[in-house]
Amino acid sequence: MFEQEASLVPPWLEPMLRTAFFTVCRTHGDAARSECNMYCLDCNDQAFCFYCRSSKHKDHQVIQIRRSSYHDVVRVGEIQNIMDISGVQTYVINSARVVFLNERPQPRSGKGVAHICEICGRSLLDPFRFCSLGCKRDGNASFTLEIKNEAFMERKEGISRQVSSRKQEELREDSQHDIYPPTTHKPPSSARRRKGVPHRAPFGS
Repeated sequence: MFEQEASLVPPWLEPMLRTAFFTVCRTHGDAARSECNMYCLDCNDQAFCFYCRSSKHKDHQVIQIRRSSYHDVVRVGEIQNIMDISGVQTYVINSARVVFLNERPQPRSGKGVAHICEICGRSLLDPFRFCSLGCKRDGNASFTLEIKNEAFMERKEGISRQVSSRKQEELREDSQHDIYPPTTHKPPSSARRRKGVPHRAPFGS
């Protein structure tokens, strides 16, 4: 059971949720962009700064973590193509749609609240199940994109079937041309010969 639940969660998600972001980089502490607000999904190790990315993670898959009211968020556009975030409440912050990484402390919602997080009970703006990626993980929900991949494969197979049927139709038309070759018309025959002029029989003497 545990292995089945673990397979629904990317191996880098749990370490990323535990990572402390926005600390000062030990290597580039004197630089202007020295805050560690990036995470490498390939290395799955620790947060790093802008300059570390250029030198150590140039060709890796990296996402940038941002801050909203002292809480870590990630843009939906950066993460929705690598994991399924359906069911998680999204917010628009600084003209960008984001999701929170972890649960945010809040008193239990009282009566009259239409939507709440299934795990922590936080009030939600829209009919979502979770307030953050962390709560979705605790809810044993799937983060995989298998459903979207299956839909893509179905569309691809549908296109292949259309192309195949089109080719079969073309082959069928070609075969009909071979079986029933076009009829050739003989050139018109020459005009009928004119009959000779009849000669009258001579009169008897």
